[in-house]
Amino acid sequence: MAFYTRKGDKGDSNMFGCKQRFSKSSALTEALGSLDELNSLLGICKTKAVDFKFKIKNQSIAEIIENIQNNLFIIQAKIAGADKKITEEKINEIEKIIDAIEKEMPPIKSFFIPSGTELSTFLDYARAVSRRTERRAVAYFESEKIQLAGGEARQGRPNDESLAYLNRLSSLLYALTRFVNFKLKIKEKPPLY
Repeated sequence: MAFYTRKGDKGDSNMFGCKQRFSKSSALTEALGSLDELNSLLGICKTKAVDFKFKIKNQSIAEIIENIQNNLFIIQAKIAGADKKITEEKINEIEKIIDAIEKEMPPIKSFFIPSGTELSTFLDYARAVSRRTERRAVAYFESEKIQLAGGEARQGRPNDESLAYLNRLSSLLYALTRFVNFKLKIKEKPPLY
């Protein structure tokens, strides 16, 4: 496979199983691009988490992040037209990790200024990017009408749990951010307003 094809030189692209080409500024390409950006940022988080020794539900943070990355590929494939789907079980996995972290942490009483370790700040940055990714995915599912190769049209919300997964993901990344700072005894600072 070549690293370039020249097919997108005029600012458009195509999608798996689709007859038409799309502007690179469309809701589709914005959603796919944001998922790609988030996955890349999580790659940085994963490399920063390799030496973090504390586990959650017998998983390292690096292992949790790799599972997230694989799930983001499923969502990307779904948006691109492949017959893939996120299951409710994957959302339940995220919720169990969040619940385990919440049991160890003091309750949240305010917002916190992003800071702490390099890992926690990258996780918090990934949380913010995941929120944007969720918004881009919602915009795509609400606005795009896709003409599939078989001639049928598809529009509207996905028939799987993609949006719920993305919604839960930002909560998980926030929980991981706080968990890292807590385990390393870094005091979180509320904004002074």
